[in-house]
Amino acid sequence: MKDDGWKTSAKAWIADMGEHGDYGRRFVLDTPMIARLRRLERGKALDVGCGEGRFCRILRAEGFDPTGLDPTAELLEAARARDPKGAYIGGRAEEMVFEDASFDLVVSCLSLIDIATADRAIAEMTRVLKPGGTLLVANLTSFSTARARGGWQKNLLGHPRHFAMDRYLEVRAKWEEWRGIRIINWHRPLKDYMQWFLAQGLILTHFDEPAPTGGDPVRADRYRRAPWYVIMEWRKP
Repeated sequence: MKDDGWKTSAKAWIADMGEHGDYGRRFVLDTPMIARLRRLERGKALDVGCGEGRFCRILRAEGFDPTGLDPTAELLEAARARDPKGAYIGGRAEEMVFEDASFDLVVSCLSLIDIATADRAIAEMTRVLKPGGTLLVANLTSFSTARARGGWQKNLLGHPRHFAMDRYLEVRAKWEEWRGIRIINWHRPLKDYMQWFLAQGLILTHFDEPAPTGGDPVRADRYRRAPWYVIMEWRKP
């Protein structure tokens, strides 16, 4: 299997996330994602691409019974160390070991961009979800993954003028690097994701491009000028 960078980036990722997560998770995604959780009946939850287990810990704090799934052993080791009573299983989203209709809630928090065959992963997420259950997804917007020349273009004083993107309709894998992390992310137009969810017979019940709720004001302003994340909630009939 082609190296996607996660094994060699695990240590840097764990350090970067810390206990509270990076800026985007802590100040953009957490508030609206937790708000969606609080609208749901509690039950068994699966966090697909759980990494170091941060969202599993959020799920448990919100009254769910979470299981984390991730293919990177080093991340699972960190998840188990931080949450010794948690259930963390090695495996890939495209080929899950769980039986049909095993979970009341399936969460994919910034994991679809890491998966080469995301259509298969979505099919598997749907398979293991109980009828009437919820699939809660947070992903990078396709605007952000299509960014060109680093995204923000700056004036002579170093202030951002506009956000550049290109080749929006062209599916591609890109190496992304920051703070010692080097991993592959996939760009796809939004239509691809929407068609894959709809092909599974799922019903869209919520859609959002969340704004920041705190943190550094300068950074928050940039997240307001160009949406970085999308949140979708789907129900399985």
